[in-house]
Amino acid sequence: MKQSLLDKLEKLSFRLEELNVLMSSENATIDMDKFTGWTREHAELEGVVSNYRDYLKTDFSISEAKELLSDPDMFEMAKAEILKDEEKKKLLEEVLQKALLPKDPNDDRNVFLEIRAGTGGDESALFAGDLLRMYLKHAEKHRWLVDMISQNESDLGGYKEVVVKISGENVYAQLKFESGGHRVQRVPETETQGRVHTSACTVAVLPEPDQLKDVEINPSELRIDTYRASGAGGQHINKTDSAIRITHLPTGLVVECQDGRSQHKNKAQALSVLAARLNAQQAQAHHDQEAATRKTLIGSGDRSERI
Repeated sequence: MKQSLLDKLEKLSFRLEELNVLMSSENATIDMDKFTGWTREHAELEGVVSNYRDYLKTDFSISEAKELLSDPDMFEMAKAEILKDEEKKKLLEEVLQKALLPKDPNDDRNVFLEIRAGTGGDESALFAGDLLRMYLKHAEKHRWLVDMISQNESDLGGYKEVVVKISGENVYAQLKFESGGHRVQRVPETETQGRVHTSACTVAVLPEPDQLKDVEINPSELRIDTYRASGAGGQHINKTDSAIRITHLPTGLVVECQDGRSQHKNKAQALSVLAARLNAQQAQAHHDQEAATRKTLIGSGDRSERI
């Protein structure tokens, strides 16, 4: 491993010891915001430093075993020990290098997961339901908290559109690559002649923004409508207009939240979803601008380029 990486790992090890001292001091919990930051940083460093110390022990074990190679009676045993430890050292090195890669600042954030049925009609809506159940099982496995934000069910029990909030540790880090198109080829429940159909859904995974820092929403640019929500199959109809629909007038984005019985909670959730969508829209616009600028600078590479 490069010395620069070893130096960085040594600094992380020192920082972990420093955090242990800070967190065990008598005055550690006077500032709870600072203490929470320490505990979060400690959790992030603990695994990395543990692997680093294991790496150092393995490296030392290899050095000791090499000294025994000159002893004919110990040669075979030392050789086997070296081969085993070198394999372990190689695996630890890969793990540590991956751990030192620059981290996405959004990795620790909660997410809004949006699933929309696409090509395939009723079968696509059923596929959307299958995708939702898959993500819910994954969330349950990791003990993440799931809140239903909005749902538009199909006649056969699937979803034309469904939005859920998933909260927990490293949610965005694990789910961010799920964004995009998902396709299935199968004989659907709606098929009577046994033919294979292709259905598609789109999935969007949006990190929950810090509304005070990431996105500014002008209240005058919002139209907020209330209406009565209904549950699955039209059951459990609310007696109050607790469901919320927010329209962002400059962009035309529309967000609905109808899960909670509290209008205040639904409004807060809808605003949070809107902020996430606006944040994603701004990020995409920035990405498109960078791509256009890069293309202008380097050209397209076709034969019409100037010589």
